[in-house]
Amino acid sequence: MARDPSPREKPIPDNPVPPTPTPEPDLPPPSAAAQRALAEAAERRARETPMDLPPELGGRNGPEPVRYGDWEKKGIAVDF
Repeated sequence: MARDPSPREKPIPDNPVPPTPTPEPDLPPPSAAAQRALAEAAERRARETPMDLPPELGGRNGPEPVRYGDWEKKGIAVDF
């Protein structure tokens, strides 16, 4: 005779699902040369000073058109 599960107990499913295996890494760990290159790039980025550019006068409103691959002016979009 089966008994009703109490509110504290989880019912056992008819077909239990096996646990999901942990995925293997897609890439091997970086080599010593790659680690050196990454460290050098991080140093260059840390030394880099931001460019002091004047504000743009009469620029376009909205998202940067070059970033999205087209430029629209008066309803005409030009891809470049």
